[in-house]
Amino acid sequence: MRTVEISRKTAETDIVLKLNLDGSGKSTINSGNGFFDHMLTLFAKHSKFDLELNCNGDVNVDFHHSAEDIGITLGEAFKKALGDMKGITRYADTILPMDEALILSAVDISGRSYLSFNLDIPTEKIGDFDSELIEEFLTAFVRKAEITLHIKQLNGSNSHHIAEGAFKSLAVTLKKAVEIQEKFKDEIPSTKGVL
Repeated sequence: MRTVEISRKTAETDIVLKLNLDGSGKSTINSGNGFFDHMLTLFAKHSKFDLELNCNGDVNVDFHHSAEDIGITLGEAFKKALGDMKGITRYADTILPMDEALILSAVDISGRSYLSFNLDIPTEKIGDFDSELIEEFLTAFVRKAEITLHIKQLNGSNSHHIAEGAFKSLAVTLKKAVEIQEKFKDEIPSTKGVL
């Protein structure tokens, strides 16, 4: 089982996170923000990753430090859970509709960190969540997971739908990318022999 537990404690946040890439989509999420709890819950559900998260952060300041540090911690856990990456599919993409919103995500589990973020979220806030923190979270996640991620809004006008579509699209894409191809389970999917 590709399962890890990561703890991260700073002057701004105290995080414990458990991730199982071969789960069934179960989650227990306490990020400190209701909207972000919703995003991570549906991320777990649609990726089929089991995810447990508890974050005590300085939300009296704002949610920025928590969102970024959760991204860091999830990225570290994702990379560690992948292990030697033998047999993974590596590349995957999804175009996902969420009502009027349509979101494309594409990933390469490459060992190289790159984020192309093209979401046009029309409101500064979704509930009490700062919309710009979606990019902060994904930047931190991609950096620590060492993956290439392109996420692009093809359509959409409702901020909640755009955000939810992005998290669902990413979830489905990662589920496909980490899937073990039984026929090639002992191979690293790279001509370099390493990822």
